[in-house]
Amino acid sequence: MSVETETNQKMHGLRADRLSFGEILAQSFAGIAPSTTPAAVLGPIFALSGNGTWLSFLLGLIGVILITININHFASRWASSGSLYPYISKALGLAAGVICSWSLIFGYLFSGMAYLCGVANFVVTFLGYVGIHSPGLDVFILALAAIISWYFVYKDIQLSAVTMLRLELSSLIFILILCAILWYNNGFALDMQQLSLKGVTPGNVAMGIVLVIFSFTGFEGAVSLGDESKKPLQNIPKALMWSNIISGSFFIITAYIVILAFHATAGTNLAKTHAPLTFLAQNAGLGHLGQAVAVGAMLSFFAGLLGSLNPVARIVFTMSRSGLFPISLGSSHTTNRTPYKAATLSSLLIFLVPLLMTVNKIKLFDSLGYLGAISTFGFLSVYILISIAAPVYLYRINRLRSIDIITSIFAVMFILFPILGSIGIRGSSWFPVPDYPNNIFPHIYLLYLIITTIWFMIQRKRHPGLPERMRTHIEQVHLQFLEKKDSTLLNQLPEEEKSV
Repeated sequence: MSVETETNQKMHGLRADRLSFGEILAQSFAGIAPSTTPAAVLGPIFALSGNGTWLSFLLGLIGVILITININHFASRWASSGSLYPYISKALGLAAGVICSWSLIFGYLFSGMAYLCGVANFVVTFLGYVGIHSPGLDVFILALAAIISWYFVYKDIQLSAVTMLRLELSSLIFILILCAILWYNNGFALDMQQLSLKGVTPGNVAMGIVLVIFSFTGFEGAVSLGDESKKPLQNIPKALMWSNIISGSFFIITAYIVILAFHATAGTNLAKTHAPLTFLAQNAGLGHLGQAVAVGAMLSFFAGLLGSLNPVARIVFTMSRSGLFPISLGSSHTTNRTPYKAATLSSLLIFLVPLLMTVNKIKLFDSLGYLGAISTFGFLSVYILISIAAPVYLYRINRLRSIDIITSIFAVMFILFPILGSIGIRGSSWFPVPDYPNNIFPHIYLLYLIITTIWFMIQRKRHPGLPERMRTHIEQVHLQFLEKKDSTLLNQLPEEEKSV
């Protein structure tokens, strides 16, 4: 082990120089969990976009790439286990950084809950097909999946990353094989209804983007692996970009073929089909492949669960070492070098909410939708903050260009689509106010932000040195990478930053 690696482990507590590009890419893929979209979410998107679903995915991909460019302005210069929190704090101040950290924790916790419900839903449904029914089975599966995912995150980040990659690739292969067969059965025909956007209005496409962006959330999870990555300044930005490009292309291709197959299936509405891939497989006489796709979707949900638990544990770990949370949560396992206490707390929270919903007779599939929708408010807030922070940071280090400002503006404008779609505008046909309970989700997030902001104010009053401690921690990480990457930028920094 090099002296630099030993220094990093002492400073950050996690095992440095551990993850390859493929393993970092696995984290971003798991955060997106692309297989879950055609397997379970495509119907609601089609209900909004109709024959323009592929276009909604294409525009959504462009928008996410703009967000990724803004993130990569930071990720190509420095990295840590704090995900986007240090970046936003550095550019927009500590208050914005704290909002970012709380929002990321909110997003990852609720997306983890949604993925946990997805795992349990597919397992319980599959067991039901083979005649296994038992009271409390759903609770048992929730607990078992939560324990297994905790073990992976507790044991080894590399084990977790490799598992995520294998699970997601298996699921993608099953789905692509099914789509190829479905297209072959339709004579590799061109679907002119889709290509000509028959019956599609700009409002349909815009509303579809609202759900499409939800399919991409979580891709930024790889940023939280900065302390454990090999060549983080090269591999993390590439992983973020390629995970979105590959996932977006997968979404467009599968959406086109699935909609084409449903056009050829009389009397069945894709918008009302909960498991469209399984239905199409059975309709084509490919029941065994349909079961494989269902198992693949379950594996993808589990990969998404790991993809949520890994970053939230590392964000809590980093914030604890900065002083915002109890310092005990900022300790790493002496052997595994993982944030095991933060992972344990996060796993418990991810399990408890679905447990309460299940006990109160809310179906797992409905819980999946509710919790997934709630999680997006945390991610969207962070995407806006990082898109605003990027040009501010570039200006401060004398690297701002006109194209950077344009990218930031278009990214913020793009994010407004899912925000307006989630909140709604009274009297608007494009962005109607959502029905209950979706209309209360924004209020849940705002209440969460109010409570966490009050918590930060109390902590700052009890510990007057907290803000300075947090700023010092961020500057230490920033200067550590900046000194290696560009000494000319280091010389341009104010003396009070260089002396940290």
